[in-house]
Amino acid sequence: MANGNKMVDGQLVEMTDAEQKEFDDNNTSWTNAAPARRMVELRKQRNTLLAETDYMALGDVTMTDAWKKYRQALRDITTQTPTDDALSNITFPTKPS
Repeated sequence: MANGNKMVDGQLVEMTDAEQKEFDDNNTSWTNAAPARRMVELRKQRNTLLAETDYMALGDVTMTDAWKKYRQALRDITTQTPTDDALSNITFPTKPS
């Protein structure tokens, strides 16, 4: 298979075998790291939602069972595995009213 191309001084030239291997290795590494990046994003979203409800856990507030379940569901959400960068397969719990 032919190597890819790169721009050098405004000219399109073919990559050497070593350059192509480095490009392919970098691309593979990026692709293989996608699940870890998705989990980081999932945790960010989860942490934001938990932070929004931290006041419910203060000593002067009686937390209802619905709020306890909601917060636990948020903590448990990282047991799900995101399948894409949009986290479209993740179902976040509904905040109690």
